[in-house]
Amino acid sequence: MVEKEKLEEKIGECIGLERAAQQAVNDLDSKGLLSEPEIKKKIMAMKQEASGHEQKMQQLVEKATESEGLDAQSIERHANETVEKATEMMKTYLGEKPDTLAALEFLGLAEGGEVIHYEVLSKMAAEVKDKKFATGVRAILAEEQDHLKSCIRLAKQHSVAA
Repeated sequence: MVEKEKLEEKIGECIGLERAAQQAVNDLDSKGLLSEPEIKKKIMAMKQEASGHEQKMQQLVEKATESEGLDAQSIERHANETVEKATEMMKTYLGEKPDTLAALEFLGLAEGGEVIHYEVLSKMAAEVKDKKFATGVRAILAEEQDHLKSCIRLAKQHSVAA
C-alpha cells in the first residue's frame, strides 16, 4: 500500500504543474514569445489540455479522497507550492531577455517534469483501491508524453528557422 502523505504530495505536484503550465503559457504569450502562428496554435492547444488535465485530476481526487481517505487540503497545499517553485524556475531559466527558442526549451523542460511526475504517480496509483484513478492518471500521462514530444519538435524546428 502506498503511503497516504506521499500520494497526496505527488497528486498535488501534478495538479500544481498543470496550473503552472497554464500560467507559463499565458506569461510567455504576453511577452510575445509565442507569436509565430504555428507555435501559438500548438502551445495554446497544449494549454487547453493542461486545463482539462487539471480538471480531470480534481475529479479523480474527489473520488480517491473517499476511497483512500486523502486530505484535500494537503493536496492543495502541495499544488500551490509546486506552482510557486515552477514559476521561480521559469524566471530563473528565461532570465532578463528571453527569446522564442528559450521559451520553447523551457516549456519542454516543464513538460518533461510533468511526464516524470505522472510516471511516478501512475506507479503509486496502481496501489489505490479506486482503479479508475490509475486509469485516469495513465490517460493523462500519455497526453503529457505527447506534449513533451511536441515541445521538442517545436524547439528543434525553431532552432533552424531562427
